[in-house]
Amino acid sequence: MWRAEEIEDEGTLTALMEAAKTREGRAALSDALADTLCLLPASPVPLLLLRLRLIRNLLAGDSNNQRTFVLLWGPAAVVSSVLALPSLTPDVARAALQALGNAALGGDQNREAVWDALFPGALREFARVWDAGVVDPFCMVLDTCCSGKAGRGRLQELCHEDMGLPILVELVTIASRVGHKEEWLEWLLIKICVEEEMFEILFTALCSTDSAEQSDGGESGSGFTARHSFLLGTLSKYLTERPEEVIVSNSFALHVSNVQKHAAEIVDFTCRASSALPTGCPGIDVLGYSLLLLKDICAWEPASSETEAPVDSLLQTGLVKRLLKYLGDLEPPSTIRKAMAKEQGDQQPALASAKVCPYNGYRRDLVAVIANCLHGRKQVQDEVRQLNGIILLLQQCVIDEGNAYLREWGLFAVKNLLEGNVENQKEVSELQMQEPILTPEIADIGLRVEIDKKTGHPKLVNSSS
Repeated sequence: MWRAEEIEDEGTLTALMEAAKTREGRAALSDALADTLCLLPASPVPLLLLRLRLIRNLLAGDSNNQRTFVLLWGPAAVVSSVLALPSLTPDVARAALQALGNAALGGDQNREAVWDALFPGALREFARVWDAGVVDPFCMVLDTCCSGKAGRGRLQELCHEDMGLPILVELVTIASRVGHKEEWLEWLLIKICVEEEMFEILFTALCSTDSAEQSDGGESGSGFTARHSFLLGTLSKYLTERPEEVIVSNSFALHVSNVQKHAAEIVDFTCRASSALPTGCPGIDVLGYSLLLLKDICAWEPASSETEAPVDSLLQTGLVKRLLKYLGDLEPPSTIRKAMAKEQGDQQPALASAKVCPYNGYRRDLVAVIANCLHGRKQVQDEVRQLNGIILLLQQCVIDEGNAYLREWGLFAVKNLLEGNVENQKEVSELQMQEPILTPEIADIGLRVEIDKKTGHPKLVNSSS
């Protein structure tokens, strides 16, 4: 048995903290919770830190302790004790947020109590602690409190322009600068931007008036910052890895498309890429991550056939036409450029004004989005043909320096372009190739190269013909 006065001794506190790491220990020490809370206000920093850690451990997965904590006004006691310090250290902030996060997991009554104790003033104070170790429990508290039916109201408060939005901006700023990539942050940003359709609100709020933060890869005045690219990169990573856990709305898809369009208008396409994403240039990174998001959005399928896929809304905005223009404006892939140089020497005036990839993988990402748009959609197949895009996509079925897996995505795009579309198959079979764009890989999609006996030009024909 323990005695109340023992919680004033650092050695005993450490032992109790260790004991509370087990289910049995938490149950046996449940009576210690009330006394520990009573001692918080007068605690010097070393003891306060140990007591917060003890409370954190006592609340971990123990519904009885979580309930008792709320009944004893624990959230308010923790917050007031911590904020009474002359300065809020990272260790104390982390332990306090971990305790509050564990308490919030005890149900909506607990979440309400934690939220009432924190929002908005205390959250602003915690948000000012710029430390990587504080970001994860901070996100845990926010995500947990904003979960469930009642949590939607709290999420609305969190995204309110004057109340919670500055807290989110501060959070994303800290996370982007310390390179934080833990799951609680991903869950929180997915909930805000995708599930609750507040992407535009947060993205706009991340615009900075600090010119030192603004960089767009060569052009000025874009308004894109490292925070924008961090947000898009985080969302892209989650959607790529866990598409089945996300419901992608038309609103989110359209906002991402608009961001990509704006980025394409201001990025410098005259400087050849030297690295893949992230490049360190916010405008270029925004362009790239928005394309990656579009790639996954266009591949995402709703669980119900009654729900419209977001790709259908994107197609109505002229997405494919825009992407084909981007692709057509680029210089040919390196394999084709080398073949042209060998045949024409240095006389290649057509390439003098061609754009180059601003990051390694840009061409591949364009082709990937187009390929996913083509999949199972005859109207897109027909649109590509009508826009004279068939030969352009055939040109992507090659290896290109700086665009890993371009050939694979190019072949997938051409497969989707031809599948079940007699008109496209006929056009390809009759197509006379005037440039050295033919590769053995094209045979894998049911085509072969023949030399026209009358003209001497190579052409692609169906292998079955």
